[in-house]
Amino acid sequence: MENILSPLILTGSLWQIITNTSTFGMIILIILVIMSLLSLSIIIFKWRQFKSVESDNRRFGQQFKRSKDIAESLGQAKSTATSPISKIFLSGYNELLELKEIKNQGGAMQQSVNKFSEEDYELLEMAMERSLSEEITVIEKKVIFLASTANSAPFIGLLGTVVGIMDAFWAIGERGSASLAVVAPGIAEALLATIVGLVAAIPAVIAYNWATNKIKNLSEFSNNFILEFVAKVKKEQNR
Repeated sequence: MENILSPLILTGSLWQIITNTSTFGMIILIILVIMSLLSLSIIIFKWRQFKSVESDNRRFGQQFKRSKDIAESLGQAKSTATSPISKIFLSGYNELLELKEIKNQGGAMQQSVNKFSEEDYELLEMAMERSLSEEITVIEKKVIFLASTANSAPFIGLLGTVVGIMDAFWAIGERGSASLAVVAPGIAEALLATIVGLVAAIPAVIAYNWATNKIKNLSEFSNNFILEFVAKVKKEQNR
């Protein structure tokens, strides 16, 4: 028995387990490895994306606060391509120009041309919130795969575990023996599927929670920016 088990334990045991895995078990392992690699690539991509977004948001937000009027931030917004709030700003700025154009076409008195009603401010906020929703949708892309991996990988691994245990019992029935040498390959296959499933799921769970929190913070930051933008418009209207 010792001679039979020694290749598995001492000489490249992991490779021995993989090579002795059944076809179904191998398919399970391949699926889990692919899911794990895709999750890793998404995690790296999202880390870079959030880092860039937060840096550009911070830079544009600081510039917007320092500006005396909204038009001063136009150039900075156009040059900050990856900042969601710069795109939200452009959406609000374009809506602001359209509202002013409508007021001008109305033939109102000069002193009231640029005066907005509460409905105008609501339209302005709606335009910016629509832009925010679009930006959040873009940033949320691929995050759902992390959730899918986190939820499904343990069960896929469990499926491989069940199949491995079935193989172990099948071997017992064929050989009429429940010795360790008979059941070890099937049990090893089952445990490997469990391990790979957890290896795929655990980073995905952590990364999904991290990405969700980042998106939540980004949404709150952008909502605060919208309020700040509208407040600045109101101050300009009251000058």
